[in-house]
Amino acid sequence: MSEQSKYAIVVGVDGSPSSQDALRWAVRQAHRTDGNITAVMAWDTPALYDWPLPTAEQLDRATDETLRKIVHDTVDEADLARIRTQVARGHPAKALLHAAESADLLVVGRRGQGSFSHALLGSISQYCVSHAPCPVVVVRDHRP
Repeated sequence: MSEQSKYAIVVGVDGSPSSQDALRWAVRQAHRTDGNITAVMAWDTPALYDWPLPTAEQLDRATDETLRKIVHDTVDEADLARIRTQVARGHPAKALLHAAESADLLVVGRRGQGSFSHALLGSISQYCVSHAPCPVVVVRDHRP
């Protein structure tokens, strides 16, 4: 089986405990399916006023460094070969959906917010469940 035809898993990573749990879950699934993982971290232009904004390239580099560190700190050394990292620009939910266009599975974390804050803030995981082009697994953070 070529690398292109392996079971493709996309996982959203933002550094939160639930996204790290989602990455660990994706690694276990990749073992079961002989799959590969694309760990995606997105950034959007910060709303800063009267402050110099970093360039897009600087934000890409910083995001890539953060993502690689999170992946390295979250999974076993032996599993790193299964994972490629991808930095995306824009809203995280839309970036994940774009990355999942050719995936077999999308894995996201959910922070376990209550319904009131969920209604106010919206939910990346809920958006992905509703709009993804492939099955979605939501890994909930059960920590207090």
